[in-house]
Amino acid sequence: MKIALGCDHAGFAYKETIRQRLVSQGHEVKDFGTHTPEACDYPLFVRPVAAAVAAGAFDRGIVLGGSGNGEAMVANRVRGVRCALCWDVASARLARQHNDANMLSLGARLIPLETALEIVQVFLTTPFDGGRHAARIQMIDEP
Repeated sequence: MKIALGCDHAGFAYKETIRQRLVSQGHEVKDFGTHTPEACDYPLFVRPVAAAVAAGAFDRGIVLGGSGNGEAMVANRVRGVRCALCWDVASARLARQHNDANMLSLGARLIPLETALEIVQVFLTTPFDGGRHAARIQMIDEP
């Protein structure tokens, strides 16, 4: 799977661990930054991830910040992106099954790293249920 990553300084350490895990699993990963733990502005790194996912260059995107809220907000401003802020495995599973989320936002200051890794795994392996949910996705994507 082709996966785009992005974060701010608060999500940097988690992003690095997630990136290494994804590469070791055989995923093709592009890291849009940030590339240091120095303070930075998350829209500079999240918006390019969202644009790349929306354009179809990547299958999924994962963005991280302190709470993950701002990152999800930025990503969801890009047409064609359905970014879910997830805090546990159940929220990630439902984001994929019911909402066909193509991006995941995580709050590194709010969840343990092991939980974040479990969420990523579920997000990447859970299929969209389709069916009654497909019509709702069309409604989300309408202008």
